[in-house]
Amino acid sequence: MDPECSQLLPALCAVLADPRQPMADDTCLEKLLDWFKTITEAGSSLLLLQENPCLVELLCHMLKPQDLSSRVLSFSLRLTGVFAAQEDCFQYLQGELLPRLFGEAGPLGGAAWTAPTVRSGWIQGLRSLARHPSALHFLADCGAVDTIFSLQGDSSLFVASAAGQLLVHILGLSMQGPADGPPSLQAGDWPACAKKIVGHIEESLRSTATPQITQALNVLTTTFGHCHDPWTRVLWVRLSPLVAGLLEKDPVPAAHSLVDLLLSVARSPGLSSSSCGLWETLAQTLSRLSPTQAGPLALGILKLQDCPQALRAQAFAVLLQPLACVLKATAQAPGASGVLDGTVGDFATVDTLLPSKAACVGLLCRTLAHLELLLPLPQRPCPWPQAPLLGAAVTLLQLCQGSASPTSDTGHHLCALLLGCVRVQRAALDFLGTLSQGTGPPELVTEVFAVLLEYLRSPDSSPTVLKKAFQATFRWLLSSPKTPGCWDLDPQALLFLRELLPVLQKRLCSPCWEVRDSGLEFLTQMTGRWGGQAGFRHALLASEVPKLTEQLLRDPESYVRASAVAATGQLSSQGLCISPASPEHPGGQQKSPLSELLHILSTDSEGFPRRAAMHVFTQWLRDSHADVVGDTEEFVAGVLQVASQDLDWEVRAQGLELALVFLEQTLGQPGSPCPYAVTPPVVAPACPLAQALQPLCRVRLFEFAFRALFDCDRPVAQKSCDLLLFLRAKMASSSSPQEARSSPDVASVEAALQRWQAGDQAQPLGDLEPEVVLAVLKSMDLEGLRGALAESSDHVEKSPQSLLQDMLATVGILGENEADCY
Repeated sequence: MDPECSQLLPALCAVLADPRQPMADDTCLEKLLDWFKTITEAGSSLLLLQENPCLVELLCHMLKPQDLSSRVLSFSLRLTGVFAAQEDCFQYLQGELLPRLFGEAGPLGGAAWTAPTVRSGWIQGLRSLARHPSALHFLADCGAVDTIFSLQGDSSLFVASAAGQLLVHILGLSMQGPADGPPSLQAGDWPACAKKIVGHIEESLRSTATPQITQALNVLTTTFGHCHDPWTRVLWVRLSPLVAGLLEKDPVPAAHSLVDLLLSVARSPGLSSSSCGLWETLAQTLSRLSPTQAGPLALGILKLQDCPQALRAQAFAVLLQPLACVLKATAQAPGASGVLDGTVGDFATVDTLLPSKAACVGLLCRTLAHLELLLPLPQRPCPWPQAPLLGAAVTLLQLCQGSASPTSDTGHHLCALLLGCVRVQRAALDFLGTLSQGTGPPELVTEVFAVLLEYLRSPDSSPTVLKKAFQATFRWLLSSPKTPGCWDLDPQALLFLRELLPVLQKRLCSPCWEVRDSGLEFLTQMTGRWGGQAGFRHALLASEVPKLTEQLLRDPESYVRASAVAATGQLSSQGLCISPASPEHPGGQQKSPLSELLHILSTDSEGFPRRAAMHVFTQWLRDSHADVVGDTEEFVAGVLQVASQDLDWEVRAQGLELALVFLEQTLGQPGSPCPYAVTPPVVAPACPLAQALQPLCRVRLFEFAFRALFDCDRPVAQKSCDLLLFLRAKMASSSSPQEARSSPDVASVEAALQRWQAGDQAQPLGDLEPEVVLAVLKSMDLEGLRGALAESSDHVEKSPQSLLQDMLATVGILGENEADCY
């Protein structure tokens, strides 16, 4: 510990021990505790206490009957555990302090125990000190294990969870005894703490109270999830009959916790599932639980790498039950549900699966989410019932929309339950989009496009449902059949597109801004994917969509304007924007897309549209957009001039991205996966470096970068520093001997940069010559600046001494101006 901190520590301990003193907040106590943890991890806790007796006095003060702050008492309990984690310090404190702090004579019997903070501190203190055999004997002797048992049912969920985790830690520590080989099955051979904990778990599993069963199952789940030593197999063999016995109860108690435990055991590398009867237990559990309870278990089984095929088939059947019931209830003819027919047998009936709206909606949403997670996995069931699942998803969407025509009473009941249900609509659309990764019969694909168009047209579709319908539509268009070697849309997709564009036009005029925004995002995706293809171009230009997109650049909602900027950028890149001389704008009075976006960058009051404009400009420069290549220097200079004055740091940062693209294009540096990596160039420029820098000087790129180097927003300064380091690395390998020996006068530039760094950026640098730029870059300590920018803004104030001074200053112990407050 630093001498300065040692001098401050006695005063701070006196403040903490005095209940009359106002105490610092919990954050300060947490930082103080973290500091002590750092010290004890690096050195001896015993030596720390001997050199600073005020710490022991503070802990002993907690034993006196007084009105202590619950926060300070909790802190002291945790601090004691940190010190006692080292065995020699544990022996030093064990005499009177530890039994009175953690035994029945301590806070357990006092009024402070009613505070959850104190109970939590007591648990965390024990968790810290339980690191060695001496601690195990102490826990067994002081009765702490019994208290931990009772805290499993604490009213505070945090305390209850911490108690369960502490039991797992103690069990694992006690089973790491010096005895050779795995522990015996004989109860007498288990360590004392282990016997007590396992006995309590056995008693809880035999209980008729569901909370006790839940606590025991949660402890076992954590144990098998974190401990993979051979003794865990012995533990499972011993307890598995009691776990299996829970399945004989009706209803099965603590079903959710039981599922978690069985999956934790199945994933444990320390267990051989085939030799301990786990597969049989899993199969029995699948058949005993309700479909709602069994769904997560079925998904977990199907995710396992090694699992019997019969069990996988049973789990998949359980997972498909709800959708099979939907198909069966709405089938126009027997057998219409196809492959899924076999999943509805003795397991359950439609009536028991879907008893009410809440149960029906919850079960269907969970089922769709589980199948969506399963679909991309390599261990998904094979063959995958793609066609029946497509039919089920389409049927669900039709039921929610009211367009299904069920013939049975059950189907009519199901339709009434799901009509207008947004939750199921969202889940079904997500699942339908995921199914686009596979193929399906042409007639089913036609139904998919029909139901998507129905949702996009419907005035009843909510904004979130419409967004998901747009997303699913794009995914299905992407997966439409293609001629080999051709990426154009197939005839069916083009026919759908012609029906879709009038719907998109309508949605772009919606009074709801979320709908307009979703429509523009969809248009941007479509244009980026098919903007260069004749069929798409013809259909789009024949619609009003480009004109509406241009109008939405002036939308009252900033999110919509930002999406319109992105869409305009994509349309313009593909030559799909309305030209100034088009019939819609006679006389050519309409601005070009470049002028429109520059106007937005210069004048828009919100940051989102301006950021979007900068992203578009950067992409245009990277792709050599037609409006850019005409006069690239004028374009870059204009954009950087506007971006340098923007108050949004993300706009300025994106300006540096654009500057880097221009720099790479000018110097002939090919793009790299990490554009800011300081790496020597692969290809040197053909002309001298100073001559190559002339275009960069003409667009005032260096003035923009130097100004950003001293930006008040750290991400901007870091990006500028990386850009200049990249350029300096280019200089080091490309400079000619004459350039290396040149020494131009840089005094005025360096003086201006010093004023900029001090905050006075009013005076511009003016026209810079390449030789001056090279000389300034050589003289600057860019590496040191990058290191300073990498430090946190409070790195000075985070020192332990500063923390102690701040805590003392809150109670007036320090004089004026002696605290390093932040």
